[in-house]
Amino acid sequence: MIILSDKEVRSLLPMSDAIEIVEKAMIAVSEGAANLPLRSAIDVGGPNKMGVMPGALMPGNGRVDACFGVKLVSLFPGNPDAGYSSHQGAVVLFEPEHGSAIAMMNAGLLTAIRTAAASAVATRALARPDCATLAMIGVGEQAEHHLEAMLCVRPEIRELRLAGRRREKAEAFATHAAERYPGLAVKVFDDVRSAVEEADLVCTVTASAEPVLMGEWVATGAHLNVVGASIPSKREIDEETVARSKLYVDYRPSTFAQAGEVICAIESGRIRREHVLAEIGEVLARQATGRESAADITLYRSLGVAAQDLACASHCLREAKARGLGVEASLD
Repeated sequence: MIILSDKEVRSLLPMSDAIEIVEKAMIAVSEGAANLPLRSAIDVGGPNKMGVMPGALMPGNGRVDACFGVKLVSLFPGNPDAGYSSHQGAVVLFEPEHGSAIAMMNAGLLTAIRTAAASAVATRALARPDCATLAMIGVGEQAEHHLEAMLCVRPEIRELRLAGRRREKAEAFATHAAERYPGLAVKVFDDVRSAVEEADLVCTVTASAEPVLMGEWVATGAHLNVVGASIPSKREIDEETVARSKLYVDYRPSTFAQAGEVICAIESGRIRREHVLAEIGEVLARQATGRESAADITLYRSLGVAAQDLACASHCLREAKARGLGVEASLD
């Protein structure tokens, strides 16, 4: 088994590579070339949970390496205040010929990168090509990776509009972003409405349990990446946002079981299940249509699936072997 650290994952999985890997993985998912049981989570005290995400990418899919594995991840929402990622854990990767465990790597950074890469894949497929203004709702770890990912696929972005729970944290993020991306105008807002009203592209990356984004605030023609909530009891957006949008998802089974705002909108009768127009993999494979006009409001509801983790982990393993990175450990 090869063990890869956070530092090694960072060097092996640059955002530009992760975007292409995740795109291929999502096409494979929509083609039925992945086995993806729903994630499970257990309470481990207070607001903290442990999540388990098993999955398999099937041999012969023609897009990504065949493998299977599991992501074991602790979800500790208070971690950022202590200087840690809210996601801690490991991805264990197995090979398909004999079922041997062949790699283990840090799951926190890999999760952050693949999540932002998935939003970038959806943005490239659904957002207007002329997007110039990005609103980021939430200023934590995911915001940093999402900013990098959005600029990878929409380099025309000239303005970043930030809204966070604490203004001092948003201002610190703004300073860092302005230094890292010269020429990007960065503005901090005290409320979400002001941040999103003129935005072409909106990413919600919060830990909020209640909606922070209302549909009446969203500009005509905007694209939304809704990312932060991953369990049915949490919602970052209201039912109006769902109803106004052309809705695309990563994986229908998880959407209807775990996307709180979609579940609530269906249960209230505001939308029907058919309001989910397609999985993003279907759009990428040209099996479904995406944006049809500049006035469309498109919404990508991201829950994250194990196929993304597995495809990125397999890439890291292959690159680590080529570069001689990682620590080898025998399980015999």
